Order: sequence, then structure tokens, then C-alpha cells
Amino acid sequence: MRLLSRFLANSGFLVLGIVASLGWLVIMPAAGVAQQGTTDLLRQGQAYEDQQNYPAAEDIYRRVLASDPDHPEALKHLGMLEQNDLKFNESIVHFKRVLADQPEYPQVNLYLGLSYYDQHNYEDAISSFQQELKTPTAHPATRYYLALSMEGEGRMNQAIDELNEVAAKNPNKADVFFELARLHMNATFLAFAKLRKIDPDSFQIHLLMGGLYSQEGHYESAVTQFEAALKKQPDAPGLHSSLGVAYFMTHQLDSAEKELLLAIKEAPDDPLANLYMGDMALHLNQFSKALPYLKQAVASRPTDVESRLLLARCYLQLDDPQHARETLLPAANSDPADPRSHYMLATVYQKLNQPADRQRELDLFNKLSAAQKAKGLDETGAKAAQDPGKEPTPPTGNNP
Repeated sequence: MRLLSRFLANSGFLVLGIVASLGWLVIMPAAGVAQQGTTDLLRQGQAYEDQQNYPAAEDIYRRVLASDPDHPEALKHLGMLEQNDLKFNESIVHFKRVLADQPEYPQVNLYLGLSYYDQHNYEDAISSFQQELKTPTAHPATRYYLALSMEGEGRMNQAIDELNEVAAKNPNKADVFFELARLHMNATFLAFAKLRKIDPDSFQIHLLMGGLYSQEGHYESAVTQFEAALKKQPDAPGLHSSLGVAYFMTHQLDSAEKELLLAIKEAPDDPLANLYMGDMALHLNQFSKALPYLKQAVASRPTDVESRLLLARCYLQLDDPQHARETLLPAANSDPADPRSHYMLATVYQKLNQPADRQRELDLFNKLSAAQKAKGLDETGAKAAQDPGKEPTPPTGNNP
């Protein structure tokens, strides 16, 4: 009905009245009307609902209830119609009549919770949704609305936990991730407001803003914030690495090298500091200098494709195709849709004088590049890092 449409209509879940033919709704026999006649009436009522002829549907359900005042399916659908018409008190009365006799009647706890939810009675809504989840036929939307009700009660952490569970089971439901992102965003804004109230010029404020600017690609602003944070706490762990990367991204390479070396001195296995130091050396054709940094970057993050691609480039420039191959194979397995590793492997096999392997990798490169181009992505740069180490544009023919 109306309340469920927010989650169901655009997410693949169907409103109960529409899916009777799929077995989501249970048609229970009545005592005062012949069973076959009752079943036919209920199906007619649901057909009217499908046609959005709600007055006719309501008339059907009231006819059933005139013969059998406690018929659970008629009570449920009458309550759903009342709910759709914003008559929440009336719907609650009818849903409770069903549950008084059959506490686990299919989806009634959900609809009772939705009526409470729209009345902002989050405590009773939570109780109803939790009861629904205990039933063997719990509706897929139940946990979603349980999370929103918990938010209404101010139980943010529990709401996020519930939405995480919904998201895990529904990875393609945009509404779920919208609500999850909104809750996290609201929690972030609340915490940030409290942080600013404590001290608007604090180390924590500058560090947080620097991180946000970096994530959005506003590196000049990030530099300003990280520099301010460093003045506040010169010995803050990890700050030299973040500032060094921001300097790199704004092409302040001397400052970047200074900060990245300090970061590596502070934490020799820092993956980003080593990666960007290696990348700078590659750009300057200082391959022997780049090698130890890139090896450490891969050791610190073995599954990172960018680190492996840069290390493989370094090995190729040092005329070490065997180590380049050993570096690239895990990258190709880690991200099979990325054409870059296959292009570089084709180059490796050419140096190793393995023409069949070279052609296989080149064919894969061309196939994957064509697939990316068909999706509107740049043929070779769809995943090439602008930072660090953008790959040179390879040819699309048969000779790498």
C-alpha cells in the first residue's frame, strides 16, 4: 500500500495485495460463509485493489465480515485499505483483532507497525516489526522499517546495524543504501557540529576537513587544512602521509617528497607514502630509486592493483620481465575486467619471447578495452590512475 511503496515499488518488492497469485497472501477459510464463496469474494476484493478501486474492495471485505466478523484475511485487507486512506486508528483496531486470535498471521504485524510508524509511535512500531521478524513469513521490508523506526527513537547505531543487514541481503536496492548513507551522513554532521562547538580551530577539525577535501579531489584546500593540522600537532601519526599525497596531487613535488619521506620514517610500511614516492621516482626515470618503494607498497597492500601495475612498470624499465610477470598475474586475477594488466603482460611475454602467451594477453586487452568503450569509458584509461602512475596509451593493434 502507500507506506510500503517507498521501499517496495522501486526496489523489486511487491505490495501484498498485488502478489496474492504468487502465494504471498494466505486465504483462510471462513466459518459463516461457504469456504469457496469466501475465497472468491476475497480474490475479487484483491482484484479491485489491483485496479485501485478501493471503495469496491472495501465493500467486498465488509460483506465477508458481515458473515464472519473475525475473518483474518478480510480484517487484514480492510485494515490495509484504511491505512492507505490514512485512517490509522481504524486500521490498528482491525490488525489487532487479527493478531488477538492469530499472533503470527502473515504480514499483519508488519502492517500494524506501519500504522504506528506513520503516527510517529516508534516504540509500538518497533515492537510490531520485531514480532513480524519472528514469524515464518516475515515480509522483506520489515527490517527496513524497523531501522527507520529505531532512527525515530534516536537509536542510531541500532538503526545502522539493521540497515546494514538489509543491504547485505539486497545489494541492488537503492532506497536501502540511500537511507544507510543518510543515517551515516546525519551522524557525521552531528558529530562534526559537536566537534566544532568544542573548538572550531582544533587539530581534529583541520584533519577531518583535510580528509574530506582529499576524498572530493579538492587537494589545494586539503593542503591548507593538513598544514593547519600539522601546526597544531606536529607529531600526529599519519599526517605526513596525507599531506605528502595532497602535495603530490597539487604538483608540489619537492614538498611532497619531504612529507612522504617523513611518513616513511615514521611508518616504514606506509602503503601510500611508499606508492607515491615510487611513482615520483618513476616519473623522473629513477627506476632503481623507485623499486624499493614500490616493492614495499605491494608488500603492504598485496591486493592493490595500482601498486602492482607501477611495480611491474618499474621492473620492465629495469629489463626484468620475469619479476614483472610475477607482479602482474595477481593483479590480473584480482581485477579481471581491467585491461591494463593484460596489455602489460603482453609486453612482458614479448620480452620473454613467448608469442602465444603474448597474443592471448593482447586479445584479452582488446576485448576488455572494447567492453569498456561500449560502456562509455575511455578505452585504455578507464581505470588508469591519474594519481599515481597513469599508464601510457597503448596501441589497439597487435603489437604492444
